[in-house]
Parts: sequence; C-alpha cells; structure tokens
Amino acid sequence: MKKVFALFAVAGLLFSASCGNKDAAEETNEEIEVIIEDTEEVLEDATDSLEEAAEEVEETVEDTTEVNG
Repeated sequence: MKKVFALFAVAGLLFSASCGNKDAAEETNEEIEVIIEDTEEVLEDATDSLEEAAEEVEETVEDTTEVNG
C-alpha cells in the first residue's frame, strides 16, 4: 500500500511540474512578445529621430553652401 501511495504522489508531482512549466512558458512567451513590441517602437522612434537629424544637417549644409557660394 505504501508503494501505491508513493507512486501516486510521484505521479502527482510530475503532473504538477509539467503543468507549471507550461504556464511559465506561456508567461515567458508573452513577456518576449511585449519586449519585441517595445523594441520595435524604440527602433521606429530612433529612425524618425535620425531622419529628422539628417534633414537638419542637409538644410545646414545647403545654407552654408549658399553663404559661402
């Protein structure tokens, strides 16, 4: 009887462990998706900032060329 009880206990622990890992994996996937979305937003903002800076540099170079030209 003790062996049967021990087998059920071990089976219950294995079942709990496998369910727990599944939940953790789902949470990890959700966190990764959020990080990816945040990274995409940061990259878009950085790209916009670089484009604005490039336009400002072009304007400055054109102004300098006109003055010196």
